[in-house]
Amino acid sequence: MQAIVFTELGGPQVLHLAEVPAPEPGPGQVRVRVEAAAVNGWDVKVRAAQVPGMSPPRFPSVPGLEVAGVVDALGPDANGAAVGDRVVGFADTGGYAELALTSVFATVPPGLAPTDAVTLPVAAEAATRVLRELDVRRDETLLVHGASGSVGELAVQLAVRAGARVIGTASRARQDRVTALGASATTYGPGLVDRVRELAPGGVDAVLDASGAGVLPDSVTLRGGTDRIVTIADPAASGLGIPFSSTARRDAGELARVVRALARHELTTTVGHLLPLAEAARAHELVGGGHPGGKVVLVP
Repeated sequence: MQAIVFTELGGPQVLHLAEVPAPEPGPGQVRVRVEAAAVNGWDVKVRAAQVPGMSPPRFPSVPGLEVAGVVDALGPDANGAAVGDRVVGFADTGGYAELALTSVFATVPPGLAPTDAVTLPVAAEAATRVLRELDVRRDETLLVHGASGSVGELAVQLAVRAGARVIGTASRARQDRVTALGASATTYGPGLVDRVRELAPGGVDAVLDASGAGVLPDSVTLRGGTDRIVTIADPAASGLGIPFSSTARRDAGELARVVRALARHELTTTVGHLLPLAEAARAHELVGGGHPGGKVVLVP
């Protein structure tokens, strides 16, 4: 099969198409003929050796954490799907390929495009995890930094559905998007504390930072301390005594609930770019640049 591989660490140019053996499903796994593979910041960091303390991957390495497609083979004890079903899930093997394995997946309902479904696994897991860690409750006010990004937009919507009031920060160009998600929108930069206080005179109960835009000191000011602030993007968190949430909890049931909500138009996500598999290097340039305008998706 064809896949995108890299055989050395470096810039996007190390990514190239190659013929590699097709993966065979093991216990609990299904094999998917990939219709869409999402590109994440993690893929970029691994390729560029930007993860402190991480050993280099085994070469040739196929990137990709999320896949959507049609099941074409089942491993022993694989449950939840049959050959011919369309699924979306976390890739056990690299997702930038014609075939990939997954063991944590959900069925894609009819009418939901695989290119939309594939935006969900990583972002929905992160948003759900951090909202749980923050214990956001009905009638509380949640501040979401990076509210127009892949994780932020889902966190905003899930919190609003749970009955919270949400204030979302984003660039000036993305203010309308944040408002459409159900949040009160404001921008980053000088005066952030005053703008948020104007939107939330009663104070902010919790803060989720999905931006990594240096907003943690202002968040501490707004909270009056470090309690109920969590970041998934700012490595400066440890120096401020703020938790950095990074340990994923992949749950097929949680993924299925979010997939169904997206199919029913109760949630929305943003696809910023659709690119052919062969343009994986371009996809990494977009994600690495930090402003792709939504999820970048590769289509074999």
